[in-house]
Amino acid sequence: MRKEIEIAMTPKQAADPSGWKTAFAHVLRIQPGRIKHLNPLQRSVDARSSKVKVRMKAELFIDEQPTEVRKFIRKSYNDVSRKIPVIVVGAGPAGLFAALTLMENGMKPIIIERGKDVKARKFDIAQINREHIVNPDSNYCFGEGGAGTYSDGKLYTRSTKRGNVSEILAMLVSHGADEDILIDSHPHIGTDKLPAIIGAMRQTILDAGGEMYFNRRIADIIIQNGKVKGVEDKNGERFEAQAVILATGHSARDIYELLHKKGLALEAKSFALGVRAEHPQALIDSIQYHQSPRDPYLPAAPYSLVKQVEGRGVFSFCMCPGGIIVPAATEAGQVVVNGMSNSRRNSPYANSGIVVQIDPSDIAYLSEYGPFAGLELQRRVEDACWRAAGMNQSAPAQRITDFTKGVVSSSLPGCSYNPGIVSAPLHEILPPFVAGRLQEAFLQFDKMMNGYHSSEAVILGTESRTSSPIRIPRNPETLEHINLDGLYPCGEGAGYSGGIVSSAMDGVSCAQAVVRKYRK
Repeated sequence: MRKEIEIAMTPKQAADPSGWKTAFAHVLRIQPGRIKHLNPLQRSVDARSSKVKVRMKAELFIDEQPTEVRKFIRKSYNDVSRKIPVIVVGAGPAGLFAALTLMENGMKPIIIERGKDVKARKFDIAQINREHIVNPDSNYCFGEGGAGTYSDGKLYTRSTKRGNVSEILAMLVSHGADEDILIDSHPHIGTDKLPAIIGAMRQTILDAGGEMYFNRRIADIIIQNGKVKGVEDKNGERFEAQAVILATGHSARDIYELLHKKGLALEAKSFALGVRAEHPQALIDSIQYHQSPRDPYLPAAPYSLVKQVEGRGVFSFCMCPGGIIVPAATEAGQVVVNGMSNSRRNSPYANSGIVVQIDPSDIAYLSEYGPFAGLELQRRVEDACWRAAGMNQSAPAQRITDFTKGVVSSSLPGCSYNPGIVSAPLHEILPPFVAGRLQEAFLQFDKMMNGYHSSEAVILGTESRTSSPIRIPRNPETLEHINLDGLYPCGEGAGYSGGIVSSAMDGVSCAQAVVRKYRK
């Protein structure tokens, strides 16, 4: 008999897979030996009451064996080295999953990445932290694996309409990710594990005859008679193909400028801008789990907050329990912050972006910049933060309680941000329509999480790369650019996804669109 059931476990029980059959058998009032196979389906922490539980849903086979047990074996692809070539610009999740989908359908991906391979990126990231030097082509945003590789690897998404989330997760598992991501309600890989997974995906592509080129920033798109014919890199080398999947990420501002120069349509879209807030993890644990210290079998507590303030959403973004804050600038003269955490999430700090929704109408005063108005606002705030912090990669910071009062902090608490923090008036640095909403939101958040508005918490500026303020419009049927045959805008940089999983799914969709048109 096959049966699906959900039960509540103690955190200790949930942490020990060897005891799961016993726990389920107890609820069903049967002997554990009658459960011949247990397939976990979903696991989540339930902290709604004072006694925290873990809810576990599983598929049970009672008195019978399953006809098939799912195994996560890395797919074997046929040789595509002589097949129809498709250029994929960008080796982030959208680009990598687009490449794998092309190979699955007998087409040859040629991936062109502006940054370095995932291993070499580490040295440039270290330079930002230690020497405040930003390599514009290799940093937290650019390079193999994209922005998600060195910013945590959170896999939670609400975007299920574009594709199959489980297939994306299964592909990651087959390349080395822990199977826990298949059942956790908010799956997470960790920055310490992601590089090896990305490297394994690269090897899969190369083994099947795909090609990958690093340190090749795209300088031009080759167009003839209204159709794509290929791309040209910064060194003048040309790559030719009838289709180009453009998966460059939300921070490749030079690509937007290139498209605009070529006369290709762009449009402004809503985005978000704000700060990154950091609290002691022990404080967040005590608020969320109603206990101190935290049960050792519970993970570092996360949180999710959203509030409407003066007609705009203010919300938490990329929350990193047990994480650290990192410098995410992509060029000199700007300070941008982001969050990350390793698989164990064992930092003493919890951080999250706290950002304000910005619609194009909010920045009408920048209308002279056309579709680039949002980029101009990002640049102005990032530049202001850079100047306020001493014109290096230190970050301007303020205690949350001082920010809401509108006063400069006389001292700052400890902080995970390695380049260092400098006391500065973020309430004045941020645009008034952003700062005012944040001030009100922090007070409202304290009503939702008593103790959140604490003098122990610090905010850093600026969290400005939550998503692209520009969309590259595409035909909803063919997924091609609306006025360029063969160009497929894809992922976060094109304005159609946000995060690793939704970007991967969009990469799959774009690759499938290419297959439908060109494999004939």
